[in-house]
Amino acid sequence: MADPLEIRSYEPATGALLWSAPIGDVDTEIAIARAGFGDWAGRAIANRTEMLRRFGNVIRMRHAALTDLLSRETGKPLWAAHQEVDAALAKVELSIAAYGARTGAQRFDGDLGVRTSVRHKPHGILGVLGAHSAPLLQPLQHILPALIAGNNIVFKPSEKTPAIGAALIDCLYAAELPVASARLLIGDADMGRALARHPGIDGLLFTGRWDTGRELHRLYGEMPNKVLALEKGGNNPIIAWDVADMPQAATMIVQSAFSSAGQHCTAARRLIVEEGKAQTLIDEISKLVERLIIGDPHSKPAPFMGPLIDIKAADHLLEAYLDLMMRGGRPIRHMARPIADRPFLTPGLIDVTDVDNRPDAEYYGPLLQVIRVPDFEAALKEANATQFGLCASLIGGSPALYERFWAEMRTGVANWNRPTFDVVMSAPLGGVGLSGNHRPGGAYAADYCAYPVVSTEVENVRALINIGLR
Repeated sequence: MADPLEIRSYEPATGALLWSAPIGDVDTEIAIARAGFGDWAGRAIANRTEMLRRFGNVIRMRHAALTDLLSRETGKPLWAAHQEVDAALAKVELSIAAYGARTGAQRFDGDLGVRTSVRHKPHGILGVLGAHSAPLLQPLQHILPALIAGNNIVFKPSEKTPAIGAALIDCLYAAELPVASARLLIGDADMGRALARHPGIDGLLFTGRWDTGRELHRLYGEMPNKVLALEKGGNNPIIAWDVADMPQAATMIVQSAFSSAGQHCTAARRLIVEEGKAQTLIDEISKLVERLIIGDPHSKPAPFMGPLIDIKAADHLLEAYLDLMMRGGRPIRHMARPIADRPFLTPGLIDVTDVDNRPDAEYYGPLLQVIRVPDFEAALKEANATQFGLCASLIGGSPALYERFWAEMRTGVANWNRPTFDVVMSAPLGGVGLSGNHRPGGAYAADYCAYPVVSTEVENVRALINIGLR
């Protein structure tokens, strides 16, 4: 029986216990962060950025161990975990450069020696709630700019990937970050709610499910004095139109839908194709899916995808697939459970063209819905038939068609002949609708980690009242 005062992490591929730790105390962690805020915020930005560069060196030295831990805790293939650690390392310099670009000090000289300056201050103590899909990279996209700005952070990793969260904080300490500047809060979803509601934080930076984000948005509607940044998922579409190279297009669609077992906020959920011209492309996709290796993340040959994060996630997705079938969806590739007691799933491909009132849902896993439409106008209408708006891709078409796609899509990322998840880390990342709250992360994360202070300044006191006096 699990200890209610302990969080345990199990390897999804094997079920083996990987890590455990006592549940934390939110009051204690926030109090420590608050007590040490002045020290970190008072340091010169050069000092703070130098510490983060040391953190990058620690990541580099621990690369192999972090890759192995990330792979075991998430079930990601070893090669995919390696890529995430590489991305986390690159994020250090990108965050430093982005902070300078977005919040650099400005001065303007005026008449009579008066000058105006614009500088930025940290908010104070920021809570960070992490997600399990990229448990090293995603929280760093909040944590690094927050620390550069001079904030202290209290980080609660997903209860499904706490070991990586603990390793991340340990790397910061190894780089000589003051222990008050980054606090680790171990706990379940209720602990995350306690952090979000705590009066001792000055804002919350969140990556995760849209319904949790909606709950947070309502909560913070009564606290306008606190910053809230929401990065949520999407019901992301791919439109395939006038495709010249079917095998290449099929490869890009499979990458978009099934990389990381579909457990990524930017994964493709819907494929929209032209009626009468779709079968060749669907056949190519089906043939490629047939060849995908699904297995233990450390197995050889290397698998394309590993398991879902846990049994509950796999059960939920399988139920969603069966629900679409019951509504009239026609299976193209059946989703199946190759190992009964483990969360592995084979990719599901289902034609839902004739399904009325399709759920506008983020099916978080390897499930791709196919929708056939008569013309490009209908394709755009179908792609926009969602309350989400994170990312979308057009595969095929002409430059003019892409410009129309770009102009009419309601989305934060609009790609052409690239996967839905193809977002350069030096660019902003955010969505509209249910996918965010107009606080894009990535290169724009500095915007919500510091606030501008405008000053008019002159060295000598000089004032005159030249009207309205007796």
